[in-house]
Amino acid sequence: MRVLIVDTALGLCTTGVFEVEGAGATPLGLCSEPMVKGHSERLAGFARDAVAASGGGFDRIDRIGVTVGPGSFTGLRVGMAFAQGLGAALERPVVGISTLDALRATGGEAGAVAALIDARRGQVYARFWIDGQPTGPAGALSLEQAAEEVATLGRGPLLIGSGAPLLAHAAPAATLLALDGPGPEALARLAAAADPASAPARPLYLRAPDATPSTRLPGQARSPGAGV
Repeated sequence: MRVLIVDTALGLCTTGVFEVEGAGATPLGLCSEPMVKGHSERLAGFARDAVAASGGGFDRIDRIGVTVGPGSFTGLRVGMAFAQGLGAALERPVVGISTLDALRATGGEAGAVAALIDARRGQVYARFWIDGQPTGPAGALSLEQAAEEVATLGRGPLLIGSGAPLLAHAAPAATLLALDGPGPEALARLAAAADPASAPARPLYLRAPDATPSTRLPGQARSPGAGV
């Protein structure tokens, strides 16, 4: 299966074309650059270049995989809109991939793994596994809650993601991989294995957005003492 992956969820802008057979993903074309904003200006060009490098056109793509969160609100929307638009134009299925699941797949399945994304405000987005089996669903945890969960993983777990350094103190002899985003090969493997019917490209939010809609109607006067 030839898979195009799109990742704009965290600190990278990545597109890549992979040939996936069994548990292996062979890169055919890859464009990836550290980026926290400006994805909308670069993403289409990255996809064009990755597909050109793969030695085939867009019509050779069998499936598109896109990260759906948790992550940056703006980055996620850009990536999903692009992937869904491209999938509609090509008449190809588009599958959504959890950023946390992709981080775990990047680090491997053996042993204890904590996928941790720095969510700011004293929180991390987190999910935990032991020998490939999740111990529970993904969640937005305080650093104290996450430290308690990491401590239950025992000695020497793998802490992977931008939040890994924040929890290093909670696990003796932990291995840290403070990545800006999941590995593209892991994304390709997960995209190829996903069932399009149960893995829609819809945003995965683990915390309410920082901005809240105004309660005033357009043109309505502010209440005395109300903020901006």
